[in-house]
Amino acid sequence: MPTKQGSIHLFRLFGIDVYLHWAWFLAVWYFVSSARGYTSTSWSLAECLALFLIVLIHEFGHQLACRSVGGQTHDIILWPLGGVAYVSPPQRPGAQLWSIAAGPLVNVALFPIFSAAVFLARSAGWGDTMPDAYFFVLTLWYINTVLLAFNLLPIYPLDGGQILRSLLWFIFGRARSLMIATVIGLVGIAAFIPILIMANHMWYYLLAGFALLNCWNGLMQARALARVAKLPRRDGFACPVCKTVPPQGALWVCGKCRKPFDTFATLGVCPHCGVQYTATSCPECGTMRPFSEWTISTNVPPPLP
Repeated sequence: MPTKQGSIHLFRLFGIDVYLHWAWFLAVWYFVSSARGYTSTSWSLAECLALFLIVLIHEFGHQLACRSVGGQTHDIILWPLGGVAYVSPPQRPGAQLWSIAAGPLVNVALFPIFSAAVFLARSAGWGDTMPDAYFFVLTLWYINTVLLAFNLLPIYPLDGGQILRSLLWFIFGRARSLMIATVIGLVGIAAFIPILIMANHMWYYLLAGFALLNCWNGLMQARALARVAKLPRRDGFACPVCKTVPPQGALWVCGKCRKPFDTFATLGVCPHCGVQYTATSCPECGTMRPFSEWTISTNVPPPLP
């Protein structure tokens, strides 16, 4: 996944920082130099900038939807394979579903706007009088439609795959839903291999490799979540937000020495370097709360001062 390292900070909007990855310029050069259908390269450059804007609005849809359900929003990074909205929605299926679905819904909202623009351009006879402008409007409609259709494919980690995972979460739980979604994603990628070979396009290969890598990472994460779900639980504690009893085991990592430890066994003290933590995060919902709010039994000693 792209990071801020090697990226250019463009602006900050609604408290969200937007970055442009350096590889985006290579993609623009490639598409402008190989573009067909225009009489001037300036139209090809305008097309790239329009794609940039469509993807950016899509990613802001994810960010603002995540914020509306109480999640944390981070950065947006635009790169040659589209955009990445780094969000941390609450670990609930409904919150996850809305945070993911809001992105494609932006493209759904843009669809009638671009369709009306194509209709007006065709009615005005732009195809004969202003062919470049007509082709530009038609291409924007095509870009938005393809982005919507592509993102809704049930292949993890595309939006469609994550929407599928969120829906399965209601039925199968957090770990099994991710496992099923990633397996379906791997099968979907395998099914697209003949199409990729026939298309023989570099960007399709890059997209397939990106999806395959993230699908595999999702599968490994699902296996880890399944192992955590089988661990014995620590009596006397429960998450004040999701009410889940925490598992026993070295599942928390010290921010100083980077070594894992069981925060409830030591009441927040790292046994390796002695750092004291007054709050801890829930492995299930991800919220950080003080130890005093986790205690549900008077037999449990209070946190260390």
